[in-house]
This record gives sequence, structure tokens and C-alpha cells, in this order.
Amino acid sequence: MKKDENLKKNSDFFSAKEIDDLVILSLNKNLLIRSTDLTERDRVLDFLDNISRSDTIKVVVILSSPEKSGSEEYIDFYRKVLESKLDRLAVHRMLNVFNQIILKIAGLNKVVVHCNSGSAIPLFLNISLSCDYRIVADNTVFQKPYLKLGMVPTGGGAFFLSRILSRSKAFAILLSDRDISAHEALKLGIVDKIVPVEELEDAALEMAQHLARKPTGTLTVVKRLLNYSIKDLQDYLDFESQEILKIIGPHEGSSDDLSSDFWKRIKENV
Repeated sequence: MKKDENLKKNSDFFSAKEIDDLVILSLNKNLLIRSTDLTERDRVLDFLDNISRSDTIKVVVILSSPEKSGSEEYIDFYRKVLESKLDRLAVHRMLNVFNQIILKIAGLNKVVVHCNSGSAIPLFLNISLSCDYRIVADNTVFQKPYLKLGMVPTGGGAFFLSRILSRSKAFAILLSDRDISAHEALKLGIVDKIVPVEELEDAALEMAQHLARKPTGTLTVVKRLLNYSIKDLQDYLDFESQEILKIIGPHEGSSDDLSSDFWKRIKENV
């Protein structure tokens, strides 16, 4: 990629800007619904491919939307799927989109710093776990709405947590009804730094600039070595999606004329 190629981008899914040898990628709100648009999926994947080909970009900062609404957004996504009679197609698209994004981030030949704030569902925690350094605002709370619905977390939660923590600790966290606060996440080692919410973007830029001062070859090879088992992640995400679709099954009124326990729970939470 030429040095002067502009990596500034705006779409429904994200916006991005280039600052020296950094790219700041800001995710927009309502990502679950937006993920059913395959055009938006292609835009973000193509953008990450452009970053990977850049000779000048060394670090990517991903900022999750501060407007995301946690459990409410999660349940609202499935409610809209149920009401629109889209059956599993929209869910399958959502799983596919985020699996591809997570794989792309994990395999990116640039260091990735991720920021979270506010109420976040496990998917946004899992996106951050696919990154190399994680900063959260002090108001961050990782919620677990999947338990209320008889679901499992999307986006590699069991894969990442079992590698960062012990298997038994990951098992306990995934089945615990308790939310995870920013300070608990730091203690567990699933985030690297906590800052006041108003300092989040500045802290991310400071860390990105610090990392960008490292030799490019060292940054690239260290990440490649740490991600040696990336194929395991792809196999895991495929398996996870299959298990999620089994839980979901067809909803009431579908061609199979069945209603899974999952969709009954969605109705109860409408």
C-alpha cells in the first residue's frame, strides 16, 4: 500500500481515521442489527485487509461505541428476529459476520488495542479478547444476558477465557449470573488497564503510540508467534456457531412449526 493512501472511512458499521502510523476504528451503535447487512460486513473486512497491506500503519485502536446498551440490545436483536419471522437466517448472518471480524482481528499483522466502556455483552468482551491490549473505562460492566435465555456467549468466549484463565475458572465465569465489573476484569487479567471514562480515548492513543515506537519486525513477529494456534480459533468458532444454532432451532410459525425453549424465553423478555 502506498504511504499516502487515505484510511479514513465512514460506514453504518464503523468510522475510521488515520493518525500518523495509527488507525482509529470506532464501532457504531446497534452492531447486532447492522451485522445482518452483508454489505457492511464486506466493508469492515475489506478495510481490515487494507490495513494489513499498509507499509506505514503499525497499530490499530478499536473503540467500541459508548452508546451500546448491553443486555437490552442483545435481547432486542432476537426479539426483532422473532417478530420479523426471519427464523435463523438473520442469526446465522450475525454469527458469521462477527466470527469473520474476530478471526480477521486476531490474525491481523498489526498490533490492536481495544477499548470498552459502559454496559457490554460478552460479544464485545470477546472482540476485545481477540485483540492484543485491552483498556476499559471505569464504568464498564460486562453483562451476561445469554444465561437468561438459555444461550451461550457468541464470539469465542470459552476459547479465549480458557486460555487466559484456567479451565475451571473460565467454566465458573461463563455460568455465573454475576456481571463482571471493570475492576474484576482487571483482577482476572482479561483487561490490561482501567481509566476514567473521559480519559479512555487518550489512554488508548498513548498506549498505541508507545507500541508503535517498537520495531515493526518485532511487533509483527511477536504477534504471529502468539497467534500460532489461529486455526484452532477458526475451528472453535465454526463449532460454537453450530451449537448456538442448535439451541435456537426454528421459532414458532416457521416451516417446522416448532418453538424452541430459546424463543419462548425471548417472548417472556419482550
